[in-house]
Amino acid sequence: MALKSRITYLAVLALAASAPALAQHEEHPQHGGGRPEAHGEAHPGPHGYERPAEPHGWNGRPAQFDRGTYQHNFQAARTYHIGVYRRPHGWVAHRWGYGQILPRVYWAAPYIIADYWLFGLEVAPAGYEWVRDDTDAILVNVSTGEILQVEYGVFA
Repeated sequence: MALKSRITYLAVLALAASAPALAQHEEHPQHGGGRPEAHGEAHPGPHGYERPAEPHGWNGRPAQFDRGTYQHNFQAARTYHIGVYRRPHGWVAHRWGYGQILPRVYWAAPYIIADYWLFGLEVAPAGYEWVRDDTDAILVNVSTGEILQVEYGVFA
């Protein structure tokens, strides 16, 4: 009997000791249904860093252009590390070249290189976009899918 009484006494003591913690939890309800509200100090951002500005004429896409000046498969002069590439679901690796037709799934929004100038790519003519396929940058006609130029090894 003494052992049972002792266990009961310890259980009551443990419950009594945790009551203030339970009461404290109820006094500070959480905001937003999960996480407490943040009370951090303001952060002004990085010092001495300026985002590269778009170059002059970055969106001045030529309507008339000489296809011969673009029709090349180049090896990139420099490689950039920008993150993981995820190929469209169900597609396998392929080495594209100018003149081929790039499937539509490859020139969807997630693959378009909007800030192409940061990677040393030329201004795309009207109706063309730079897209990423694994380590390569591909200049594609957004109406037909025809590849006008490829830069191999732009991305690592």
